[in-house]
Amino acid sequence: MSDQSVAGEAKGFLGWVEKTGNKLPDPVFIFFYLIIALMLVSVVASMMGANAVLNDQVLGGMAESQKTRFSIGEDGIIPAISLFSPDNIQRLWVDMPETFTHFHPLGYVLVVMLGAGVAERSGLFAAGMRSAVRGAPKALLTPVVALVAMVGNHAADAAYVVLIPLAGILFASAGRHPIAGITAAFAGVSGGFSANLFPGQLDALLFGITEAAGEILVPSYDANIAGNWWFIVAILCIYLPIIWYVTDRVIEPKLGRFVATGMAANSFNEDDKPLEPDQVKGLKWAGLACLGTLALWAFMTWGPGTPLINESAADEAVPWYTEYAPFFNSLVAFFLVLFLSAGWAYGAAANTINNHKDLVEMMAEAMKDMGYYLVLAFAAAHFVAMFQWSNLGLISAVHGADAIENSGLPLPILLGLIVLFSALINLFVGSASAKWALLAPVMIPMLMLLGISAEGATAVYRVGDSATNIITPLMVYFPLILVFAKRWEKDFGLGSLMAMMIPYSIWMLVSGVLLVVAWVYLGWDLGPGAPMEYTLPAAQTP
Repeated sequence: MSDQSVAGEAKGFLGWVEKTGNKLPDPVFIFFYLIIALMLVSVVASMMGANAVLNDQVLGGMAESQKTRFSIGEDGIIPAISLFSPDNIQRLWVDMPETFTHFHPLGYVLVVMLGAGVAERSGLFAAGMRSAVRGAPKALLTPVVALVAMVGNHAADAAYVVLIPLAGILFASAGRHPIAGITAAFAGVSGGFSANLFPGQLDALLFGITEAAGEILVPSYDANIAGNWWFIVAILCIYLPIIWYVTDRVIEPKLGRFVATGMAANSFNEDDKPLEPDQVKGLKWAGLACLGTLALWAFMTWGPGTPLINESAADEAVPWYTEYAPFFNSLVAFFLVLFLSAGWAYGAAANTINNHKDLVEMMAEAMKDMGYYLVLAFAAAHFVAMFQWSNLGLISAVHGADAIENSGLPLPILLGLIVLFSALINLFVGSASAKWALLAPVMIPMLMLLGISAEGATAVYRVGDSATNIITPLMVYFPLILVFAKRWEKDFGLGSLMAMMIPYSIWMLVSGVLLVVAWVYLGWDLGPGAPMEYTLPAAQTP
C-alpha cells in the first residue's frame, strides 16, 4: 500500500467527490438502487405520456428493426414504456440469464483474465516489466503508457482488460505508484477512445451508422471511412501531453509514495536488482512462446484458407476493415493464447509451474479474483438493459438534439454545445455505437441542413463521447477498473476513482471543444477527401 492517507488527501471539490463517493454504498447496490429508481421513473413517465416525436425525414430513414425495437409507430412517436408493463416483466424474468451472459464486456474480461492470471501468477509480468524498466528513464513511462493505451484502442475491449492492469504493474516495477499507471492507461484507453494514429474498428463501426443517417437526406450519400483520420491524430497529439501532465503533476503527487508490501514487495520493489538466472531463462522461453503465437495468428490470417480474413469482402467495394473483421474479432482469443502460452513457458523455465495442476490452479485463482466483478456485472447488465427497455434514453437524446437545433447560436458555438451534449448523454448511455445509432438519425440530418458534413458530425460526437467515459460508473468497464485499483489499495473506493479521473475528463473535454471550434474556423479537412463543410444537392434540399 502507499502513504496516501498521510501524504495527500484531496482538498476542495475533488476531496469532496472522493469522500462523498467513498461513502456511497457498494457499487452493486448502487446499481440495484438505480434500477428501482428507473422503474419508478418509467411508471411516472408512461402514465404522463412522455414521448419524443421523430420527423418524417428521420422516421423514413430508420430501419424497421429499429422502429420495432423502440416501439415507434408510423406516426414517429417514441413512447416511454413502463418497466412494470407485462412485456417488460416477462422480459426481466424470462431473459435474465441471457441479459447477464450477453452483457458485452463479460466474455472479454473472463477470457483474457484466464490467460493473464497465469502470466501474472507465474511471475512473467513482474519479471518482464522489471527487466524492461531497469535503467530506463522513469519519467517517460507516462507518455509511453498513454500512447500505447490510445493506439491500443484498435484492440477494442481487449485494451481495457490487458493494457490497464499491465500499466499498474509497469509503474510498480519502476518504483512509481501503480494506481497512477492505471489512471493514465484508463484515461488513454477510455478518455482517448477516439484518439489514434490510424482509423480502425471504431471508425468502421461509427461510419456505417453515419452513412445510414446521411442517406436520410441524401439517398446516395457515401460516408468516408477515413473521414476523421486527421482529426483523430490531432486528438491524440492534444491528449498525450494532457495525460502526461495530469498523471505526473496532479495524480501521482496526491497518491504519495508507493511502498509494496507482502508478496508484491518481492516482485515490484526490486527494480534495481538483477534477475535470477531462472527468471532470465523464463523470459527467453516466454519470448519464444509469444513469437509462436504471433506466427500462428499470422498463418491463420494470411496462410492457406485465411480463416481470419473475410475473403468474400475482398471483391466488394467495402473498407479493408470489413475484410479483416474476423482478425479484429479474434484479438481477445489471441491475448488468451498469448498470455497462457507465455506464462506457462516462463513458469516451466523459472520453476513456478511444475505441472499442469499448477497451471489449472492459477487459472482458477484468476477466476476467483473476478468473483466480485461477476456480481457487479449482473447488476450493471440489468440496469443497462432496463434503461433501454424503458425508451427513456432515446427520448432524452431526441429532445436534447431538438433543443440544440432550435438554439439559434453561431455554428462553431453550436458544435461546441453538441460536444457537451454528447458528453452529458455519455454519462447515462455508455456504448459508443449504440448511442450513435440513437443520435445519428437526428444529429446528422440536422447538421447537414446547417452545412456540416456527416463526417464533421461524427467527429463532433466522438469528442464528447470519449471525454466522460472515465467519470461515469455506468460505463461498463468502470467497475473493472475499480477492481484493478483495489488490488493495490484495498480501501480505494468508487469516489477515489472518480476523483482521480475528473481532472483528465475536464482537460480532455475543454481541449476537445476548443479543437472542434478551431477546426470549423480554420476550415480544415477532417480526413482525406472529408471536409467539415457540406452543401446539400439542390434536388435534395427540403
